[in-house]
Amino acid sequence: MDFLSIAFLGTPLWMWFTFIGLVIALLVLDLGVLHKDGAQEIGVRESLKLSTMYIALGLGFSGFVWWQMGWDATANYLTAFVVEKTLALDNIFVIALIFGFFAIPRAYQHRVLFWGILGVIVLRGIMIGLGATLVAQYGWILYVFAAFLIFTGIKMLTVADKEHDIGENALIRLMRRMFNVTDGLRGNAFFVTEPDKAGKVTRFVTPLFLALVMIELADLVFAVDSVPAVFTITTDPFIVYTSNIFAILGLRALYFALAAILHRFAYLKYALAILLVFIGSKVFAADLMGWAKFPPSLSLGITFAILGAGVAVSLWKTRGQRAELAH
Repeated sequence: MDFLSIAFLGTPLWMWFTFIGLVIALLVLDLGVLHKDGAQEIGVRESLKLSTMYIALGLGFSGFVWWQMGWDATANYLTAFVVEKTLALDNIFVIALIFGFFAIPRAYQHRVLFWGILGVIVLRGIMIGLGATLVAQYGWILYVFAAFLIFTGIKMLTVADKEHDIGENALIRLMRRMFNVTDGLRGNAFFVTEPDKAGKVTRFVTPLFLALVMIELADLVFAVDSVPAVFTITTDPFIVYTSNIFAILGLRALYFALAAILHRFAYLKYALAILLVFIGSKVFAADLMGWAKFPPSLSLGITFAILGAGVAVSLWKTRGQRAELAH
């Protein structure tokens, strides 16, 4: 069993296996026990319970990080987890628009989100692996990440009020040209075989599959922001990946819990934009102050302050408003 002590990306294999085993157990519990029926609608109460469980597990994992890696690593993990969770909330706005555009009923949304999250886990692993390799080989890439985050944050501040127009997406038009697409849903199926207009039996994709592809694309776009953001918090691949995945695992439950009240967090986008600017600025601030790195505890405190202010302003500004999105 000595091989379990071998370091992989700077962390012993047994720690990676512990984390991966926990993730697999959660996915099996979700698909095999909690929701055997792919067309089962998830209620708000159940969603809140699941979301609370995932958040508690994500925060609880910080105890494991503290036990094995110390307080600085724990502060970095918590900062990364909070940032990723907030970015995931922004992702939920887009997911809601995608489901609304394709008219996907709540009963089928769970299946799309579950398989979407599986794809995200693999995609994030690839992107984080590439990011870790770049950072290890070219230390200056962190300054590129930092500048990109500052630019992205400033850009988000200028377009925060603009709404996404899913119907104008070029990928949707391309897929409709490349594939035979059914004129409506076929239950919870992604693919069906049925006669085309000429009577020939043909393989079709359904709007449910198009929604899945669009959600994967949306995560790819968000990962372009989130992965550099975490690397400017810490370059430890274990902290980067675990914080990402724990934030993503609860995305499905968080979506169903918040779908009806997303309008109450409308101003959180501004806080997120400011947070990205802050995260990017930390790299340059540490150099100016002569620090080896920005203090993790200070970073965690400022992150909570920015997001807390964003939530407070959102709840105050939107008090009394009714939900604008229907599901």
